[in-house]
Amino acid sequence: MTLFAVLLPLKDKDLSQTYRPDHLQFLEEQRKKGNVAANGKFTDGSGGLVIYRMPDKDSVEELVKKDPFVKQGAREYHIHEWEMVSEEWA
Repeated sequence: MTLFAVLLPLKDKDLSQTYRPDHLQFLEEQRKKGNVAANGKFTDGSGGLVIYRMPDKDSVEELVKKDPFVKQGAREYHIHEWEMVSEEWA
């Protein structure tokens, strides 16, 4: 499987707050299926990042469009194939 970094920049703060529980539930479901390797928010409030483990970019985009944040217009998305260099943290 290939790793993809999906940036989710904030588009609408109110919608983000409203759909945050649904977004987190969506990510948990995807984690259980093995599709999400990591996720988190940016501490400056500008959005978040999800690392997906999927076969190709088209599969990631299809899934990202089902994320409540994206589906409800709370966030934009940008998909980048990502190559992890090390699993060690500084």
